[in-house]
Amino acid sequence: MRRLVLASSNPGKLREFHGLLAPLQWDVVSQTTLGIGEAEEPHMTFLENALAKARHVASLSGLPALADDSGLCVPALGGEPGVQSARYAGEPRSDQRNNDKLVQALASVEDRRAFYVCVLVFVESIQDPVPLVAEGRWAGEMLLLPRGDDGFGYDPLFYLPELGCTAAELPPDRKNRMSHRAQALAQFHDRLRCGVTTECP
Repeated sequence: MRRLVLASSNPGKLREFHGLLAPLQWDVVSQTTLGIGEAEEPHMTFLENALAKARHVASLSGLPALADDSGLCVPALGGEPGVQSARYAGEPRSDQRNNDKLVQALASVEDRRAFYVCVLVFVESIQDPVPLVAEGRWAGEMLLLPRGDDGFGYDPLFYLPELGCTAAELPPDRKNRMSHRAQALAQFHDRLRCGVTTECP
């Protein structure tokens, strides 16, 4: 099996990626296991931040690396909170304060359509000229009052009209089949299965 470093310290993400990639003969380890700290995320796009994280881990480990950058975008707010989703209300990070700030920003906004986005980037090495990129988007609209106890982040406010519930009201297994991360993972899995340097037909 080939070893791949995940640019994350999140044990949930590690389990998810390990289960997905083990059948393709990839052994996934976290950056924490190798003593690698988090990369800076100074960029204005999910793609640039994910690429920066993947290159950071690849450069320090000498191994192939996988990174993701995810967040919520509200077009009526110019795309906010966007790449600042986790830090929307500042440090220290707080889902509650982030949600409160978003509700305040949307109080006088009629168009509350929104989407979650997840961008995955895989690099074979720091010099890889053709990173593999996968993206998933999950469309919905924002509520002003939270609903549901599952999920995290903006899930209690992220309403899915076709299902009549928020992401926080979905059973976790169903959310994990529908979400932006699930869509990006499925695309990434298909492309990696076809070959890192080749396109699927």
